[in-house]
Amino acid sequence: MTNSLSSSSSSSSSSLIDPRSGFCNANSTFYSKRNPLPLPANTSLDVTTFISSQAHRGTTAFIDASTGHRLSFSGLWRAVNRVADCLHRDFAIRRGDVVLVLSPNSISVPIVCLSVMSIGAVVTTANPLNTAGEISKQMADSNPKLVFTTPELAKKLAGSGVSIFLERKGPTRGVRVAGYLTEMVNKETSGDRARDRVDKDDTAMLLYSSGTTGRSKGVIVSHGNLIAHVARYIAEPLEPNQTFLCTVPLFHTFGLLNYVMATVALGSTVVILRKFDLHEMVAAAEKYRATTLALVPPIVVVMINGSDVIKAKYDLSSVRRVRCGGAPLSKEVTEGFLKAYPTVDIFQGYALTESNGAGASIDTVEESRRSGAAGLLSSGVEARIVDLDTGRIMGVNQTGELWLKGPSIARGYFRNEEAAKETINSEGWLKTGDLCYIDDDGFVFIVDRLKELIKYKGYQVPPAELEALLLSHPDILDAAVIPIPDKEAGQCPMAFVQRKPERDLSKKQVIDFISKQVAPYKRIRKVAFIDSVPKTASGKTLRKVLGQNRAWT
Repeated sequence: MTNSLSSSSSSSSSSLIDPRSGFCNANSTFYSKRNPLPLPANTSLDVTTFISSQAHRGTTAFIDASTGHRLSFSGLWRAVNRVADCLHRDFAIRRGDVVLVLSPNSISVPIVCLSVMSIGAVVTTANPLNTAGEISKQMADSNPKLVFTTPELAKKLAGSGVSIFLERKGPTRGVRVAGYLTEMVNKETSGDRARDRVDKDDTAMLLYSSGTTGRSKGVIVSHGNLIAHVARYIAEPLEPNQTFLCTVPLFHTFGLLNYVMATVALGSTVVILRKFDLHEMVAAAEKYRATTLALVPPIVVVMINGSDVIKAKYDLSSVRRVRCGGAPLSKEVTEGFLKAYPTVDIFQGYALTESNGAGASIDTVEESRRSGAAGLLSSGVEARIVDLDTGRIMGVNQTGELWLKGPSIARGYFRNEEAAKETINSEGWLKTGDLCYIDDDGFVFIVDRLKELIKYKGYQVPPAELEALLLSHPDILDAAVIPIPDKEAGQCPMAFVQRKPERDLSKKQVIDFISKQVAPYKRIRKVAFIDSVPKTASGKTLRKVLGQNRAWT
């Protein structure tokens, strides 16, 4: 942990900032205690060029876990330049044109994304598990000129009328195939391509939010936003010579910003798993001597539950840490992981699609000892805690909605100005929708999502608190809590519980287990047992899906 205050605070107010908490009484703002962001002075700069200009001693950029194919940094940049040349020359992709990436995790994703952004075009990514209808809606909103996909996923684009280029040759129907990535990376560059000038305020990506609390929206991400994210890793560099095992989806902001961009700038190696399988993951960690696992919370839970088998069959002695993101990681799960894997540190981070990696993070073993914390504010980030009812800006150890500000904060939502104004105010403050507080040492604690708080007779009940308690029960594998209507109380908590195999846990036992640990208004009033808890690809619990099933509620 560093003691310097972010350069975003002015010299006139820096003397008023508490060096312990980062709180400034003059404007009721928390400032980052981490190193200042080393942002480039050049405003005509695309993120691909910024990443490629960073000096490092790395040799291997990416490894395909299933095939063992390695892509060196020199090979990566050669492929990026060749694909960018083909996109510009053969497909007439220009500054501002949108290219949709519909692909499972693969080495191809970094090549395509970095190529597209290098010519000023815009990347938008889609979950490969989405239905054809869901993909069609995103395409109608983003209007891509070209789609990159695989032969297996091409059928979801049938009838779209948009040209596609495939990762490799394979059978397709009902689509217009314009080229193959395998051929593009082998074409020599023409040498006569005149690049469009790219400004840091130009759009680099349209990242569609998961829509867990409403309709999915396209977040407008600029080159400047992404440069600020990469610069954050330069300001607070990771341990050198790391090999990351990436299980998180590369279409999601967590995977895309960290393991397609930041690690490339640092010269780290990323081992890419095409899809998640527990035993394939730990086998790859053993084979490639991974030092860091990039996980979402549900996979952390799976590792805890399978720890006896994993430790008996695999050598994970190279693994020194887990970096977890995409969704909050509870204190109970963190403690369970450290008990199962005592030689592995677990660091979590907190950010939103709209904040482009900015938020809070645990970056050292010392910081990880602050149990339950999401971490210290990211480099270059300012924060406020705002009272839900009065709008008053709060201070240290006071709970309210977390607002964030800084160079990583997105410009808004594509073709949705109303939603943008509701989320990002005129001063550039992003209203996160998360109920939080910041303690005396500047650590951020996430209480819950504001929109998912249960209102019981006027009391606010955070579902995440009850879920964390449920996960501490030895017979419970996973759990989710949602509000259900109640004539007397307005709402009351209902638990959806996934029991561990061959465990005979009753509904009454679940209710009694929680009742002994919480205030009366927080008690669970109803329980349903389910096969699995629905989640997004990033690990967020889809509470609204559970609430839509009237048979349960």
